[in-house]
Amino acid sequence: MKCGIVGLPNVGKSTLFNCLSSAKAQAANYPFCTIEPNVGQVTVPDYRLERLSELVNPERVQPANVEIVDIAGLVRGASKGEGLGNQFLGNIRETNAIIHVLRCFENENVTHVDGSVDPIRDKETIDTELQLKDLDTIEKRLEKAKKMAKSGEKEAKLNVSTLERLIAFVLEGRNVRGFESSEREQELIKEMQLLTDKPVLYLCNVDESAAKSGNAYVDRVVEMAAAEGAGCIHIAVSTESDIAELETYEEKQLFLEELGLEDAGVNRVIRAAYELLNLQTYFTAGVKEVRAWTIKKNFTAPQAAGVIHTDFEKGFIRAEVISYSDYDVLGSENAVKEAGKMRVEGKEYVVQDGDVMHFRFNV
Repeated sequence: MKCGIVGLPNVGKSTLFNCLSSAKAQAANYPFCTIEPNVGQVTVPDYRLERLSELVNPERVQPANVEIVDIAGLVRGASKGEGLGNQFLGNIRETNAIIHVLRCFENENVTHVDGSVDPIRDKETIDTELQLKDLDTIEKRLEKAKKMAKSGEKEAKLNVSTLERLIAFVLEGRNVRGFESSEREQELIKEMQLLTDKPVLYLCNVDESAAKSGNAYVDRVVEMAAAEGAGCIHIAVSTESDIAELETYEEKQLFLEELGLEDAGVNRVIRAAYELLNLQTYFTAGVKEVRAWTIKKNFTAPQAAGVIHTDFEKGFIRAEVISYSDYDVLGSENAVKEAGKMRVEGKEYVVQDGDVMHFRFNV
């Protein structure tokens, strides 16, 4: 699953990416320093995996990952190709969700492409470019649907109606993710991979003084995000970059304590991205490996097994399930079994976040 980092030039996208990933994107104080998208596999921090590893002492530990894509800064006119816009918008299309970085700090040494700090204006600039690109996509699909409708195809006629409503909606300056639609219409929209249909997390980049409590800029973005039903967090990206350069865990924790923060901002970003993608984790735990597996929420046991191998799903018989809390308290699989806390679940079982699972299958 991919999250794309987007925003205007010089708002802190590449610095954020550097903090999130071991890959080092070039970060410079001028537009378009990132020409090709940088891609990094980012580990999802999870105390439960650490605890299971302590209890099992396996040969190896494998955490869950989310792919983060750093996309070059967009500018006005990107939908028409300005600033290599077509290429960058294409990169966004390939992601599953968007982390939209907004500048919420004053610094005369960091150039702003519009000359002043205004995160709501900046957000609207990006939205407009994405909406214009979506309109182009929808209009092309409408043209095709109209041709098919002339031949009397019932589905095409329904699509024409939906696409015309959708165009009117976007022309009002609204994002597709807010469009009310039936299941059939949702499938049509999904096929088009529209940019403004992707779930979004607004990330307010603040200075160090606002790292704990935010500032007036953040308050405005929080209000806007709430109205949209979108996620919103704030972190001091430059400060996070300083923390990332420290060598030991103890040094990093001391820095965070001095700022009054319980956890690194990048950890909050990764968890928020995981949530944004509607993902959750289950675990397998054995002497060879303790591993976190990423699945969509509401996956059934066979679907979860299929993430390990398609044969596990095809030949699924049953799942032996331990809740993480029971494993944590009782300390081992054997202790859980003796306490009668291990459950046997069938094909209809909906996997819960944190389940420790062992699958029985036959192919």
